[in-house]
Amino acid sequence: MTAVVTMEPGTRGKQYRDPTAEDYAAVAYAQKRLNELIGTWERKRGGGPSPVPDEPLPRIGTLGFRVQRYGMLRWGDLFTSRQNLAYVSLCKHIRQLWQQPDTKPVAQLLALAMGKVADFNCSLSQWRPSNEDIGHLFARQAIPISWDFVETDVTQGSYVGIERAVGHVCQVVANIARGVARPGTAQVADAADSPLADASADVWFTDPPYYDAIPYSDLADFFLVWLKRSLPDHPLLDDPFDPTNPLSPKEREAVQDETKMSRGRVKDRAFFEDAMSEAFAEGRRVLREEGIASVVFAHKTTVGWEALLSGLIRGGWTVTGSWPIATESTTRLRARESAALATSVHLVCRPRPDDAPIGDWAGVLHELPRRVEEWMNRLQGEGIRGADLVFACIGPALEVFSRYSSVETAEGDKVELGSYLERVWEVVGRTALAQVLGSSSGRTGGSGVGGLEADARLTALFLWTHQSSDASEENGRTKRDGVEDQNQGATAKGLTLPFDVVRRFAQPMGIDLDQWTGHVVSQAKGVVRLLPVVERAKELFGETGMGTVADAVESDPLRGLQHSLFPELDAQPRLAPRHGRSLVREHSDPRGTADNATVLDRVHAAMLFQLGGHATALRTLIKAEQERGPDFMRLANALSALYPRGSQEKRLLDAMLLAAPK
Repeated sequence: MTAVVTMEPGTRGKQYRDPTAEDYAAVAYAQKRLNELIGTWERKRGGGPSPVPDEPLPRIGTLGFRVQRYGMLRWGDLFTSRQNLAYVSLCKHIRQLWQQPDTKPVAQLLALAMGKVADFNCSLSQWRPSNEDIGHLFARQAIPISWDFVETDVTQGSYVGIERAVGHVCQVVANIARGVARPGTAQVADAADSPLADASADVWFTDPPYYDAIPYSDLADFFLVWLKRSLPDHPLLDDPFDPTNPLSPKEREAVQDETKMSRGRVKDRAFFEDAMSEAFAEGRRVLREEGIASVVFAHKTTVGWEALLSGLIRGGWTVTGSWPIATESTTRLRARESAALATSVHLVCRPRPDDAPIGDWAGVLHELPRRVEEWMNRLQGEGIRGADLVFACIGPALEVFSRYSSVETAEGDKVELGSYLERVWEVVGRTALAQVLGSSSGRTGGSGVGGLEADARLTALFLWTHQSSDASEENGRTKRDGVEDQNQGATAKGLTLPFDVVRRFAQPMGIDLDQWTGHVVSQAKGVVRLLPVVERAKELFGETGMGTVADAVESDPLRGLQHSLFPELDAQPRLAPRHGRSLVREHSDPRGTADNATVLDRVHAAMLFQLGGHATALRTLIKAEQERGPDFMRLANALSALYPRGSQEKRLLDAMLLAAPK
């Protein structure tokens, strides 16, 4: 205990003080009382579970869990002694209600309210300075370590104490009572073994597990351990598949987590795809032939999508559409750290007829670009952007492929879904490039007439994918790798995307990510970062610096542009292996090194001239580029439209374009 904060009820005024003897005495009392309760339980043995949850946390290395190495090995370790004592007392009172037939419904609602209290009042709950209140543990689907935490009296009107939590539960009950005409029935069952009869459902709706993103059952145990102590012998709280398991069901959980096993099999990608296939096949069985299904997904990697779609198609479904629906909070931690999806994509599916024909591979490839372009135009008109748009295009693309029992080449070889999805990512990337850079920029290869080099294509695709469908960036702040850039772009870390997403677009475009790493992007821990333009100054201007180069350009424009700008590019043998210049040498001019730089290099140099206030050098460079051809201005305008509002790069580009000779 390092400090005590006191606040008057209903106010935001607070005072800090050092802990007193009374504070330490309260902690000591809680520890003593807990020891007495546990000692009484141990003497009885057989009187139910331990008062304080002693079930083990998942093993070290489990996805999303980072607390075990710090001594937290049991679920009760996530709470202080005073918190545990408070919850033990609450559980006792709820059990008394649960044991009376007339008050069982009240007991269940109180148990749910206590779970909400535990979320906001544990040893991992943090103080929120902006609101001057407590933040809950599950800001994201993980249990990370927290070095500082807040502890409040959960019975005395704290931010989310028992009184407030009960109010929340009552509000939900009231809303359900007003809005539900006919109550439903919940059953615990394996998704691959439904209790429903054949062809008995009109609608089959599922929000399946997100591949390797969330440790669902392990996180659920945070609440389950207290529910089982509040509502002993509740029929929905025991593992129906393993009576010896004191926690939530683990054996049949469909998740990609190689720390876990199922029937002697590692839960790897193949396991996940098989589990999804079985579940989708079961959904196909219980749905009527004229029925409709919807599958919700918002995974941010193409690997997760491919694993899901593989199971979907193997399960006997045809995807007929996909609709992005705004379901994700723009203020959640995940959204602030990167270009996380702002929408969940709802795939619309129909049962595939048992007599579906075999598709022709050439015909499928011919139809694919038209369907993708048609859908992209429609969704963009409705405000869908970036990664949300990418994944929303999967539905129409899959409709072309999944309507057939299988797709075969002219030689009779079966085309696997993975091969088709590679073409889908390629078509989406090419269509995006054609829209933002011009119709000829989406093709693989070099900078032919009207084309742009690989670094420009990579940058444009990166920015296009990073765009968000929500309006959060309209406030002039840019999401940059967890740092909000408020007119401080020079110190921002740069925009980030998952490596998997960038790779899917780069490869079909003829872009070697490794060749451009350190020059346009950087890579670390599965994340690709687009380098801010200020980080390229040394590469573009050399050791002498931008000021010296600008002076040379201003004093002798022709010689300065040819021999002072881009001095790092002078050594011809290094050009091909370093930047992949073999793709872009068609316009190389041996009379000056500036011609060996890419169009993106020259745009970045102009942006840095703008940043440094070298107006004459900037005008000279822009004039020379305008005389060279349209690529420079075309790329500058495209990047201006792609960079997030409020970013330093956009401000520099806009100012630079205003300075361009008309």
